[in-house]
Amino acid sequence: MKKNHLLASSISIVALGLPNTGFGTEAKGQQMSSNVSQASPLHNSIFRWIAGQSALESLGRADVWLNSPPLTASALRGKVVLVSFWTYTCINWMRVQPYLRAWAEKYKTQGLIVIGVHSPEFRFEKNIDNVRREVKALGVDYPVAVDSEGVIWSGFKNNFWPAFYFIDAQGRIRDQHFGEGSYEKSEMIVQRLLAEAGAERVSSDMVSVDAQGLEAAADKANLKSPENYLGYTRTQRFASPSGVIRNIPHLYEAPAQLHLNEWALSGDWLMGSDGVSVKEADGRITYRFHARDLHLVMGPASPRTSVKFRVLIDGQPPGGSHGLDVDEQGNGTVSEQRLFQLIRQPGPVTDRSFQIIFLEPGAEVFCFTFG
Repeated sequence: MKKNHLLASSISIVALGLPNTGFGTEAKGQQMSSNVSQASPLHNSIFRWIAGQSALESLGRADVWLNSPPLTASALRGKVVLVSFWTYTCINWMRVQPYLRAWAEKYKTQGLIVIGVHSPEFRFEKNIDNVRREVKALGVDYPVAVDSEGVIWSGFKNNFWPAFYFIDAQGRIRDQHFGEGSYEKSEMIVQRLLAEAGAERVSSDMVSVDAQGLEAAADKANLKSPENYLGYTRTQRFASPSGVIRNIPHLYEAPAQLHLNEWALSGDWLMGSDGVSVKEADGRITYRFHARDLHLVMGPASPRTSVKFRVLIDGQPPGGSHGLDVDEQGNGTVSEQRLFQLIRQPGPVTDRSFQIIFLEPGAEVFCFTFG
């Protein structure tokens, strides 16, 4: 499934419901909100109820529920519901997660239920064992509906990660927000819907979060590298001289120099539609980037195996610029299919050359993201 990740910026939309744009091109650098309140009060009441009930009914088609027994539209009547669409490798969702966690805790006794709908992007995110592991690792302690075939996604006519849907106690969709940011506005919507539902002494204060690690907000002032996929269907600025060789192993070379946001393979690799896999030891990926953080979505090609790798920045071990998943010498191991933080620079951010060297064959690499 092709879907859209969203970063924070200043673009907003106001419309009657979501545009059903399908799973098309990636919509980066956007933050959008939609308030379904432009028609007459009677029309809005009917529209919201129909849209909300239709969307909530799709929760009954979840593959499985985590952290909760199954939740149905009828069981949720009388509750204010915040439905959050996510997928566990999405760095944009990880950066909104501290707020979801804080809202779920703060307002749970006043009638708020936060539901995370896990709709996957990559094939390995359909693996329920992977989802269970990441729910625990990422601190998702509110109810999760596993939506591996996108049935709930379609029920909400959703197109983005992260996406928030605010549903009132009568089951009506009252507001929507897509992307990072606007956290105070989102919390004010929750507070208003709780007050309308009759909750007493709803606080007007905003939550305060101390986001760390992967959840830390992006350094937008220094973010000049966009997300990039490595599979041939969606990759951009691939610079190995041979160009893309589809679906067969090939001995790639890297050019002498890369320009900003260009990338290259060297060594024996197979480029598939959704990612690349290293076939021999010493396979390398080189990327010229400009960002505080660099992440890779990757994993072992075979279950219960691991592949050692080493990371360099400008040809040297990263030292104090190492990410959570490598040491100062750049050493790391990929044994799970997930997002890895490889670089977090504490000092000035400039154009840098990143390289990852796989010391063994058997790793698959899908996507670069930055922050």
